[in-house]
Amino acid sequence: MRLTNLYITIGLLFILTFHLHASKHPKREMRAVWIASVANIDWPSKSGLSTSLLKEEMIELLDHAKDFKLNTVIFQVRPATDAFFPSKLEPWSQWLTGEQGKAPAPAYDPLDFAIRECNKRGLELHLWLNPYRAVLDTAKSSISNNHPINKHPEWFVTYGKTAYFNPGLPETRNHVASVVADITRRYEVDAIHFDDYFYPYRIAGQEFPDQAAFEKYPRGFTANQKEDWRRNNVDLIIEQLHDTIQTIAPHVAFGISPFGVWRNQSKDPRGSATKAGQTNYDDLYADILKWQQEGWIDYITPQIYWHIGKEVADYAIIADWWSQNTFGCRLYIGQAFYKMDKHSKDKQWRSSRQIVKQIQLNRTYPNIDGSMFFSAKYLRSNPMNLKKKLQKQLYKYEALPPVNMRIHQLTPEKPHKGTLQVTDNKIMLSWEEGFNNEQFVIYKFRKGKAANTEDAENILKISGETSVQFNLNRHNDPEKYFYMVTALSRTNLESVPEHLSLDKK
Repeated sequence: MRLTNLYITIGLLFILTFHLHASKHPKREMRAVWIASVANIDWPSKSGLSTSLLKEEMIELLDHAKDFKLNTVIFQVRPATDAFFPSKLEPWSQWLTGEQGKAPAPAYDPLDFAIRECNKRGLELHLWLNPYRAVLDTAKSSISNNHPINKHPEWFVTYGKTAYFNPGLPETRNHVASVVADITRRYEVDAIHFDDYFYPYRIAGQEFPDQAAFEKYPRGFTANQKEDWRRNNVDLIIEQLHDTIQTIAPHVAFGISPFGVWRNQSKDPRGSATKAGQTNYDDLYADILKWQQEGWIDYITPQIYWHIGKEVADYAIIADWWSQNTFGCRLYIGQAFYKMDKHSKDKQWRSSRQIVKQIQLNRTYPNIDGSMFFSAKYLRSNPMNLKKKLQKQLYKYEALPPVNMRIHQLTPEKPHKGTLQVTDNKIMLSWEEGFNNEQFVIYKFRKGKAANTEDAENILKISGETSVQFNLNRHNDPEKYFYMVTALSRTNLESVPEHLSLDKK
């Protein structure tokens, strides 16, 4: 009896140890970075670069993402009713060539290139679009003749220095849905991603000029319900975009990255204990909770760009609030790489410790499934030696993106004909792909130990290629280690493993 109890105790300790290890090094966790193209924030570094330099810069950013052990890229392909891909609906972006409507030369498709390069590296790709912004600066921006604002000026209004689609018009919803439909039909994408810019952030003393649209399309709302009408405008476009994506590609996720605060508790008891100057619900007219509850969106990434303990907007309070209000949506947290600066006025951001603490805190909430970081150029500058800190503590091993059960799942067939060859002090692992194989996860195990594919420590590499090669050494010698490979579908379901057998030919 005592021996049995000892075995039970040892077993429980093993399970506890494994779960602690798994929480410290999760096998599945969103680790994403935004690549902002608007105003050349991240890519390209400036407009007018040659095609070869455009490609080089994109490859550099993707390599940095992989070095940081990230697994997802959110690429801004429509910042201002323009395109970083050939489109019959909207002109080439000015931030690509320097002149809106001018194609890159020699000709190439930046979106197709990014898709292929992400796939090689085992990176998921989400396409980031802005719904309403049409012209960033009406006084300075390049505007081509075939821009929708010149074809249909009646669709647009100007607020501050920026021109926007009028959210109250059905033509607006139909046009944006057509753009999303076009992208989803033509490209193999993993997700469509919208940011926090719905109705624009308020400008003091200026009313958004949508009264004419309200009078033309009131849809039963009265004069004292105009703010509800505005929220309904945004509800309608979100629902239409969801239906568009579901009709064309039900396996493609639809994600929203809202401003960090839905509503202050002072306005609504359901809100967070914050004192934000503007909020999604009251100022941007984005009722995120409704979209989650209705099943119109598949994930949310609130931008919590504040430090833990901030008086008016505490990261810890806001993260906890969102984790309690997911309504079945996947939840990732938007975090601020860009705030790290040794000269920051806020001492909380003078080291990488704040980001590390935030990721650690995220992992204590069961409904937070990872992070998205703004933005990619900070991977290049590596502020406060962030990469080393992450690799040493939190991102020691690669991780797979989470499975999103709100979308239609694609089941992968396992890879087959796996082989291992040793030639000239090189190890070559290779296999043939099966049906619904998008990425591959290569595992390495010590001989004599169980092949536990649930432990991230055993992941050697995640790749879109059907072979990998590396130098032979004592840490990977096939005399001491054995290898397996699994396949991931486009929706991140994982196949059973294929053993990579030594080819003795």
